[in-house]
Amino acid sequence: MSDFAPAAARLAGLAGVLFGWRPDEFWRATPDELAALLRALAGEATAPPDAATLARLMEAYPDG
Repeated sequence: MSDFAPAAARLAGLAGVLFGWRPDEFWRATPDELAALLRALAGEATAPPDAATLARLMEAYPDG
């Protein structure tokens, strides 16, 4: 439990800088809400399309 206060203060500060949250907005947010914003900011890595997907896209959207 001794790590909670410093970690919460750090997250509250980051939420303020990154999202413009005031302290009351930080404390009313759920962990999932904060995590969703952080994921959106970081961007989620996605796998590139495989050969079959590329073939389908090329057939559906031919150039010219």
